Amino acid sequence: MSEGSRASPLAFGQVVIGPPGSGKTTYCQAMSAFLGRLGRSVAVVNLDPANESLPGPCALDIAELVTLPDVMASLGLGPNGGLIYCMEYLEANADWLRDRLQALRGHYVLFDCPGQVELYTHHGALKNVFAQLAKWNFRLAAVHLVDSHYCTDPGKFISVLCTSLSTMLHVELPHVNVLSKMDLIEQYGKLAFNLDYYTEVLDLSYLVDHLASDPFFRNFRRLNEKLVEVIEDYSLVSFVPLNVQDKQSMKQVMQAVDKANGYSFGDQEHRSLEALMSAAVGADFHFSSYPLCW
Repeated sequence: MSEGSRASPLAFGQVVIGPPGSGKTTYCQAMSAFLGRLGRSVAVVNLDPANESLPGPCALDIAELVTLPDVMASLGLGPNGGLIYCMEYLEANADWLRDRLQALRGHYVLFDCPGQVELYTHHGALKNVFAQLAKWNFRLAAVHLVDSHYCTDPGKFISVLCTSLSTMLHVELPHVNVLSKMDLIEQYGKLAFNLDYYTEVLDLSYLVDHLASDPFFRNFRRLNEKLVEVIEDYSLVSFVPLNVQDKQSMKQVMQAVDKANGYSFGDQEHRSLEALMSAAVGADFHFSSYPLCW
């Protein structure tokens, strides 16, 4: 164990990752409010240099170090290259992050991360930042948000499964995959199978058969079979459904994350949870007061 690890008290938290538009910032604000009702001291840390309008309180903002518009303007990079540069800059200035996180010791930390898939599937900068956090005695779980509307398209859902698996293998943290915006899923069309099929990632051969009914995908049946075979061979991917407006849904995600990162709550929080779950939704939550920032 390193000297820095021995000197720092244990801290717990979540790194909230996922593609653009999956609801990461909204999740952080909603989970912060939910955990605050249980008595946890929660701090939200924005690690997304492209997130210029935060909808709620933020204890630490990467904009103090670097912003995407500044990088794009000064280096002539596009948004994707600029985000990668920002994460490499954060990695190179890890001392800046460590010093500012010292003030958040004793808090449960939610890290709101950028929405660029490459950062979680094969680029090393953000993975190395997570590794540094572990050395500083943060016990983290990766919460990987995916928009639930992908369930309505079998081809896109197979793509989501591949991305989720690649992210799990690359990030190397305890991992919880979340299907976000479940309250909106019916707006995108009817599911081919029941919800459990998608959350538990059951026999995917049915999905391949369903895809084969489309003349376009019929030509790629062999490719889809091989992709599904890889997913099933690893047998790692499953999802927790999430509707941030529903307390029971938030509780389910919270418990999955607590199990993943090793957080164990005491009797006082358990009593707070029971009281919170028995109260009327309107009396406890006002998520509608937060803009839906994705």
